[in-house]
Amino acid sequence: MSAPETPSPRPTASDLGPSSSSESFDLVLLGSGLGVYTLARAFHEEYGVVATVLTKVGIEPMRRSVTCEVIELGGSASDEDLVAAAVELARERGGVRPQLLLANADSLVQLMSDHREQLEPHFVMPILEADVLERLSDKAEFARLCTDHGVATPRTEVIDLGTPRDADWQPPRTELPFPVVMKAARTADMAGVRFEGKKKVWFLETPQELDDLVRAIAAAGYAGRLVVQELIPGDDTAEGSITAYTDAAGRVTLLCSARVLLGEHTPDALGRPAAMITLPFDDALDQARRLLEATGYRGYANFDVKRDPRDGTWKFFEVNPRIGRNNFYVSSAGANVSRFVVADAIEHRLLEPVTEFDEILYSLVPMPLLMRYLRDPALKRWVRTVARRGVRNPWTYPADGSWARRYARIVGLNHVRKFLRHYPRPTDSGF
Repeated sequence: MSAPETPSPRPTASDLGPSSSSESFDLVLLGSGLGVYTLARAFHEEYGVVATVLTKVGIEPMRRSVTCEVIELGGSASDEDLVAAAVELARERGGVRPQLLLANADSLVQLMSDHREQLEPHFVMPILEADVLERLSDKAEFARLCTDHGVATPRTEVIDLGTPRDADWQPPRTELPFPVVMKAARTADMAGVRFEGKKKVWFLETPQELDDLVRAIAAAGYAGRLVVQELIPGDDTAEGSITAYTDAAGRVTLLCSARVLLGEHTPDALGRPAAMITLPFDDALDQARRLLEATGYRGYANFDVKRDPRDGTWKFFEVNPRIGRNNFYVSSAGANVSRFVVADAIEHRLLEPVTEFDEILYSLVPMPLLMRYLRDPALKRWVRTVARRGVRNPWTYPADGSWARRYARIVGLNHVRKFLRHYPRPTDSGF
């Protein structure tokens, strides 16, 4: 895929409308990690809001950041403890201002949905209705919905481990050609399951590997569905990310896309983008909008896609019911992600949809490491050109001072060690 000849125009303030002040609402975030930090950063940068972060165990950058105040409940806290702490916080504040509640993990969005009756009297929660969340969070159901609405997706088969199994049970055989990719149909269902060899995504080269892994997952107590998909050819650079926001009126007001340059390769983070460059996926953006509007979506969404070199189409793998860990690429490209949810859920006003963005390079890794994994000379030249205008690292918030820059360098060096261990050289498949 070639680079665009000219960068897309940057959305202006008039495109997004006037901003609220920090006095008009409070922000409560559930969870921790990079995706929560950058969400807090977006609100602080745009509105001066200091988020209250409720989490079981926090991370040091968030404890030190000016963007948030962290309340840690401890590693032994339950999900119900997290919900109770949120309700207590809202009661202490007395309902003086709207309390906007957001999360950036599938399991925590599910938690908000499951406890909607307890939370909704106290919080503004722009998330999906339970039935829509149930359908779209399931990768097997997602594949079916894509087919129903004309959205391209890889060939998919489902293995259901929730059905009764006797002593002679055999994992079903797949009709898909090997190698294949397998993952849990619902990420949240796999969160508490422990077994040797657990990964976010498995790359399987033979029927025997598939058989052995399915048996191990079943023995570990997982009772959900597994999704087996055809392997779409291409390395990390064939992958893409689409970030969206759908308002209460069912209008998709944000659509931004980026080409992945390098994904993480540790077992628990496989597939997370480590470096991306913004690029409009016109045909894929239209498909994303169509699916969101057809399913009655609400709130943030993040799609994982990959361009199939066999026919040139973008194939949709899944939609995450949240803004995604790498949401900073959208804010860096000219449209602070906080504006869309505030306009919709706090100010109750319509925004003109924003789909055009600056061309920027987002990266968590040092440039020499990134260049090591880019094999296309034209792509390397494009990335270097964009990098000269500045590399956007989500950890380097100027308001957080020099410690944030030092932390970003440490994260980069840690990535070097991880890549040399888990993915020492690029491969044709990205596995």
